Amino acid sequence: MSHSQITKFALARSLKKLMLSYPLPKITIRQLTADCGVTRITFYNHFHDIYELLGWVYQTEIIKGLEEYRNCAGWKEGFLKVLNYIQINKTICQNTFHSLGREHLEKFLYSVIYDVMIEIINELGQPLDLQPQAKEEIADFYTLALLEQVIQWMRAGAHTDPMELVCKVGRLMDGSILRSMENYQQSVHH
Repeated sequence: MSHSQITKFALARSLKKLMLSYPLPKITIRQLTADCGVTRITFYNHFHDIYELLGWVYQTEIIKGLEEYRNCAGWKEGFLKVLNYIQINKTICQNTFHSLGREHLEKFLYSVIYDVMIEIINELGQPLDLQPQAKEEIADFYTLALLEQVIQWMRAGAHTDPMELVCKVGRLMDGSILRSMENYQQSVHH
């Protein structure tokens, strides 16, 4: 691991530690660098601000492990991994959710879910001749629906078993994405 990566991971550990005790907007670069034992310059050599560091934390701790789940067969397992991460890191994720960083968490989750949805749509849509815009609209619709389920679960404290949410979403989505794609195809031909 490079020196730069070691520094980033150290900053991430310090941020997560501080987020257990302080709301995200109250954490300063000074606190973070003091806890980590690096200078402000070192921090700014790696990140523009605390929110960029937070995004990097989520990127490295969640995204890197999801590549294999971006398909019809694995999306539920990938979704469960994200929910389990949120539950295991509940204080940090709730802190992000209830702070100015909520927008960052929502954007992050949107991009994670969208990337999976577009892969599923590409996989299911191989026999269909859908325009890229149609695929993007369908992916956006299901991404927003799934994202809102996650947000409501977090708003309620993320106390319920993540598998219950995965099963609920699975029941609602199984078959519906393909039907949406077929509806788009039929509307083009009429």
